[in-house]
Amino acid sequence: MPRYEYRIYVVELSKRVFTENAKFRAANPQFNGVLECLYVGMTSKTPKERFEQHKNGHINKKGFKISSSIVQKYGMYLRPSLYNHIDPLTSREAALKAEENLALELRKRRYALWFN
Repeated sequence: MPRYEYRIYVVELSKRVFTENAKFRAANPQFNGVLECLYVGMTSKTPKERFEQHKNGHINKKGFKISSSIVQKYGMYLRPSLYNHIDPLTSREAALKAEENLALELRKRRYALWFN
């Protein structure tokens, strides 16, 4: 069985996501409009490859869309300064937990964000 390394990444979103997307707005009542809107994710690819998949509306081999429509529509660029301190992880479960922990930490800092 192949061994994967999972990486956490952060994408800055256009602030239009806050005004145009009701689910995003409802998930971020703490947002004061000053800081950025972000998407936090995890991937077995490089963050750059994953961002490109999001922007291109990537479809996997089974025919399922595996890109976030929020990132596809509102994603502007990667924010490595917010995730470079997180080392690659060797289990999907650990990566999902790290994704959630980073997302909640950023939300406490009053960023508006989306994560799975």
